Amino acid sequence: MTYENTYENTRTGTLDAPGATLHYQVRGAGPALLIGQSGEGDADRSVDLAARLADTYTVVTYDRRGLSRSRLHDPSGGATLAEHADDAARVLAAVTPEPAAMLGCSLGAVIGLHLSLRHPGRIHTLIAHEPVAPRLLPAAERTHHEHELAHLQRLYVRDGLAPALPEIARVLGIDTRGRDSEPGLTPQPINDLRRANFDYFIRHDFTAVLADTLDLPALTATPTRIIPAVGRTTPEGVFDRRCAYALADALDTAVVELPGGHNGNTSHPSGYAAHLRDLLAVPAQL
Repeated sequence: MTYENTYENTRTGTLDAPGATLHYQVRGAGPALLIGQSGEGDADRSVDLAARLADTYTVVTYDRRGLSRSRLHDPSGGATLAEHADDAARVLAAVTPEPAAMLGCSLGAVIGLHLSLRHPGRIHTLIAHEPVAPRLLPAAERTHHEHELAHLQRLYVRDGLAPALPEIARVLGIDTRGRDSEPGLTPQPINDLRRANFDYFIRHDFTAVLADTLDLPALTATPTRIIPAVGRTTPEGVFDRRCAYALADALDTAVVELPGGHNGNTSHPSGYAAHLRDLLAVPAQL
């Protein structure tokens, strides 16, 4: 494992994992809070949110294996959701021996659910924002959305990112025009690095979601406090929002609304930070 200072108030580390080298970043001080990013997002994707939380928390972000600086030993290989969860546990163990909180967004929320099952006590609270987890849904609805995700993957492989992105946004209810966002944010354009990350995400992480083995009944027994969440402006009835409500039904708990839509952690970092502080102020019982 290596660990070094980089730009102001941020420390980076690398650590070895089976089949990969993982990159992570640490900001601030206080109780540990891991952000599991959605989609192609790497450790830098939530920089605006992390900056607004670093006065209260030790904010940990990382590149999932296959993205940006987290290199695979076999670049053609994929990863299971269980492997992603084990990676998240390794990153947290490198930062703190204490149980941490986690914000999991979209795919990051599904990884958080697996983390709570595979590593009991590693996270005391998981805010699961719109998890992309068909296994949470009733059988017919699950099958429909699995077919939908498989179609999106085939569309990307056949025709590329330009036609696939609008369809992915439609399925997940994402605002692609940036109309719903806080003022003053610096846009994160789709550059070559993000295109490469999208390629890995769609080719491999879509497959991981379709092959998911999430044990929904087991989630009711995990010591992790799981808080299902949705974006305030995510359209009613879209796949990821339905997953959050199905998770809440299974856990017999309420769904909380957070600012913005599916990517509210990047479009509304100030509002998101305020809500996270309120949610995490309630002590978790491990």
